[in-house]
Amino acid sequence: MPLTEAQFQGRTAPLLTTTIGQHLDQVAKKDPNHMALIMPHQDIRWTYGTFVEEVDKLAAGLLNLGLEPGDRLGIWSPNRYEWVLTQYATAKIGVIMVCVNPAYRLYELEYALNKVECKAIITAPSFKTSMYLNMLYELAPELNNCKAGELKSAKLPHLETIIRMDEEKSPGMFNFGEICEAGSSEDFDRLISLGESLKASDPINIQFTSGTTGMPKGATLTHTNILNNAYFGGQSMRLTPDDRLCIPVPLYHCFGMVLGTLICISQGATMVLPGEVFEPVQTLEVAAAEKCTALHGVPTMFIAELDLPDFKEYDLSALRTGIIAGSTCPIELMRRLIDDMELTEIVIGYGQTECSPINTMTSIDDSLEARVTTVGVAHANWELKIIRENGVTAAIDETGEVCSRGYGVMQGYWGDPERTAETIDSDGWLHSGDLGEMDENGYIKITGRIKDMIIRGGENIYPREIEEYLYSHPQIQEVQVFGVPDDKYGEQVCAWIQPKEGSELKEEEIKEYCQGQITHFKIPKHIQMVTEFPMTVTGKMQKFVMRDEMAKTLGLT
Repeated sequence: MPLTEAQFQGRTAPLLTTTIGQHLDQVAKKDPNHMALIMPHQDIRWTYGTFVEEVDKLAAGLLNLGLEPGDRLGIWSPNRYEWVLTQYATAKIGVIMVCVNPAYRLYELEYALNKVECKAIITAPSFKTSMYLNMLYELAPELNNCKAGELKSAKLPHLETIIRMDEEKSPGMFNFGEICEAGSSEDFDRLISLGESLKASDPINIQFTSGTTGMPKGATLTHTNILNNAYFGGQSMRLTPDDRLCIPVPLYHCFGMVLGTLICISQGATMVLPGEVFEPVQTLEVAAAEKCTALHGVPTMFIAELDLPDFKEYDLSALRTGIIAGSTCPIELMRRLIDDMELTEIVIGYGQTECSPINTMTSIDDSLEARVTTVGVAHANWELKIIRENGVTAAIDETGEVCSRGYGVMQGYWGDPERTAETIDSDGWLHSGDLGEMDENGYIKITGRIKDMIIRGGENIYPREIEEYLYSHPQIQEVQVFGVPDDKYGEQVCAWIQPKEGSELKEEEIKEYCQGQITHFKIPKHIQMVTEFPMTVTGKMQKFVMRDEMAKTLGLT
């Protein structure tokens, strides 16, 4: 029966009531010889039986250090096997894993560790141009003269223990390998007892929001939040133990951690991580070699893969599904994924870190139109609604703020009740800040961010609408539309455009392409050709950076 207002409830289904550790043990016990984790760049090929053994060794070692349920432990690393072990070892002992952005620098690192009062951190030595160990020694020079596990730092007063990856020794730090061997028989006994006493409602992960605007906030998530989100996401993809999921997205974000490794654990499937960081060639090489049946990515990743000159040389015939998320998928890209990559069962996921992260998803059985123009309907055990500025539920096809409610809504922002109350209202609805529309069947179309909306001379302009049109230009690879200040109209439309390789596209050609096709006031007044865009590690475009840079370029305030 068609909806009469923009509010929809997804299907109801029993929630998993186990902890992540309990669920992992159940999966491993069922088929211990099934392949669990493949990481060619570190020569890792572990069955579920071996994977659980390695997880338990790290968990016991962390208990030996004195970590207790509820303590916070940071993980600061690109995609490595140590990251995956840490995710499940902390879950088994009730320690709250804090995902630290691999791109963080000194100020951001100090802020994150102190905000949630991390007691320990596991770190890679470096990542790209980020020298992690150097930064830690700069923030905590006391490391040079203290025993490992006994740090007392002026700038990081809560941090006691630093565990570094690789075998080289560093003053004041443990090595990851030695912690994995440090567990005593008593520690292993305690690990078993904790496995029986921990509750699914316990917080287990803190995810810092991407920081596209303002200071990052620590979304606090429970076993129930993320395990169920992974489980129902796996069902939407029709994952089985026979599937192999290629995960090139970063583990520090919910996409990699929940919809990547945990979605595999939830269904007993195989995790395949092609490298420390996304590289299109490496991703396709591994997906082909390991006969992956599923591939995840944000739009920019899939574009990079499809645009490889030798793309057709990779045997991706085993692929059938995957999730595209992180930002809205352009229509033309979805068609290429289905036609060229043969991801005939790929689904679009939409949500927020605060929702663990998925709250809507398209279905494998959805029509092509629904799959390329919407982000699907409310996920299992979720409610979605669109509201007007006054909080009243919007009408069908009316633009408003997307709000969601369900099992996956975070406990709150760590140590920040005021910002939590600004995001989750008294009725439990999480306000996303995203603008969207709902059709009569409950399908959601995301039209932009409330803060992204351009107000030009009293006209509300939604950047996504203009972006979708410009994506149809055959010479445009990527486009981002945003507002810049204007004395006369308040704001004017600006577009940053990345032309396809070999194109000599000019600003005048773009404006001519728009004439008579979109409303005159939506045609970008300012256009800049670029080769790349400022974005977060997870592939989210940082429009506020573009806006600031363009304002400076134009001499605007």
